[in-house]
Formats: sequence, C-alpha cells, structure tokens
Amino acid sequence: MITVQRVAKAAGKHLTRAGLKLRKALGARPSRACPACGGMVVGFFRYGGNAEWGCPDCGASPRERLMNHLIAQGVLSVPANGAILHMAPNEGSLVKRFSAAKDYVPADLEPARYDVPGMRRVDLMALADADRYDLFYASHVMEHVPDDRAVLGNILRALKPGGEAWLIVPLWDKPTEDGSFDIPPRERERRFGQWDHVRQYGPDFADRIRQAGFDLEEIDAASIDADTRHLHGLDDRLFRARKSEGATPR
Repeated sequence: MITVQRVAKAAGKHLTRAGLKLRKALGARPSRACPACGGMVVGFFRYGGNAEWGCPDCGASPRERLMNHLIAQGVLSVPANGAILHMAPNEGSLVKRFSAAKDYVPADLEPARYDVPGMRRVDLMALADADRYDLFYASHVMEHVPDDRAVLGNILRALKPGGEAWLIVPLWDKPTEDGSFDIPPRERERRFGQWDHVRQYGPDFADRIRQAGFDLEEIDAASIDADTRHLHGLDDRLFRARKSEGATPR
C-alpha cells in the first residue's frame, strides 16, 4: 500500500544516502563504522524521524547494527550447532551469521518476498513445533501478528529448554496500544506508525513476554558507552527471552 508517509520516508532515505556516497567520493574522511558490513562510512542516512538510520554501504538499520555489535562483543552467542528460526529475514548480515548454523530456517508468512535460500512459509499464529529451536529471532514482526500473546506462547513451546528468543519491536514511551486488522489501513498507519501494524508497543512489552513464561533480559542500546554508540550509530532495544527448564506456555 502506497501512502504519503511511505513516499516521504523513501525520498528522504534515497536523498540522504546518495548525499553520503557523494561526500565520500569527493574525499570526505569516513569516521563512523558499520558493524553489519565492517565498512567505514562518513555517516548514516535518514529514514523517517531517525537522522542516522541506515548504513550507506549495506543499508543496515540501527537494530541490525546493534545485533551485530552484541554478537561481535560476545554479549550474544549464535548456536552454531543448533537450530535457528529466523522470521522475516531482511537483514543480510544476520542471514549470513545465522545460516552458518547446523539447522537454519529462514521463514515468513509470505516467503516469496525474500531472496534467501531455503525460505519456508511459517505462520506464527499456527506455529506448532515443540522443543525444536535453540534460537528464535524476529525483528519488527510482533507488531504484525493478530494475537501476540498466542504467538509468544507458540514461540515458548517451539524453543528447546534453555533456548532464546531475540525480539525487537518498534517502541514508544507510552503503554502498548492494541488494535486489529478490522481497523482501516490508513487509520492503523496513523495510530501505529505503519499501515500493516496492528499495535504499537511500549516498554510494557516486557510484561507480556514474562507473562508468556519467559525469563527476560532487556539490552538497550542506550546502555552502551556513548563513544561506541556514536561510532556505530546504535539504537533500539533487544528483548532477550529465555525458556527455562520446565517452562510451558501460559
């Protein structure tokens, strides 16, 4: 669906990305670093309200850069000999990292949208696997599902004991506001920031994760030292949910 908001965001993205590439070509000294592609850049391009959103070389978003930084620093560990379910695998750098695992499953409700080998169709509302995965990763997915409480329960069931779900969602500083697909798309865009979202999460997303039966650690980019955060253009918050021994969906 084409909206004025989407067109404006796309225009800002392409203009600022082109401007950064031109500055580099004209000899501007790169002083920033992208942990997703490893490149040195003169800055990050704008997308919407975020003036430093994307890497001009690889396109990595702040949340993709955050994940790569946390993995590179050993804060997060990718289970190389385990099974990984990667929902909506838009992030090329993470596809590369995760696909080295013994059992990598890239998936989406509409798999044909992705140019990733081995894509499978997975509906999180109907996910029926049990004790199957060591890691579940979903970035900006949960705001699209009709019933996030049901999906969190399905994810918990699908993880092995000790397995982790790494979840990132768009956040505002107010309580979560839920909607449904019965709301017209333009009204959902107004209320939730995008026409295909059915809710806008607040910090209380953490409560929903715990209520589903997970142990939870929150890793906020704001907790990283300012110099590192500036160097890599890090932003966003990771909800690192762990399935404890004996945990069952509530």
